[in-house]
Amino acid sequence: MEFKVGDLVRLKSGGPLMTVEEVGERAMIGGEAVWCVWFEMVGKNQVVKRETFSPCVLEISSKPGVGTMRVTRG
Repeated sequence: MEFKVGDLVRLKSGGPLMTVEEVGERAMIGGEAVWCVWFEMVGKNQVVKRETFSPCVLEISSKPGVGTMRVTRG
């Protein structure tokens, strides 16, 4: 599957909704890579997380609906 910058993706095994930030070759070890960014709650703060994934572990995710919100308790 081809990914492009701006695609919304998830790991095939689940996890947070992520945005594709870059697609390309890994410099040191070669092979295709997809760089993703997402937000994660740490305490009461949202923290930006970034990670590089092999394309074979990702799938395109549908966009969240307008007005979608998450409720956290605590």
